[in-house]
Amino acid sequence: MKFSVGEKVSLQVPLPYLKTADPISMLRPPDLVSLDEIGVIIGLRPNNLLEVKFRRGNFLIPSERIKVLDKDN
Repeated sequence: MKFSVGEKVSLQVPLPYLKTADPISMLRPPDLVSLDEIGVIIGLRPNNLLEVKFRRGNFLIPSERIKVLDKDN
């Protein structure tokens, strides 16, 4: 699936941890982002990683764990 910057997304499945999108990445607990929280793609990274902005920070999420929300949401 092709993703583009600015698309609204959410997590499909819970992750074991979250990796921050900071210059020096840190692993964070998975409960910072719930499955029903809406995020915005702010960057595309190599190896099918997406930089997604959620309420509690920017995280690197594998593209296969993300679902795009409909335009009307």
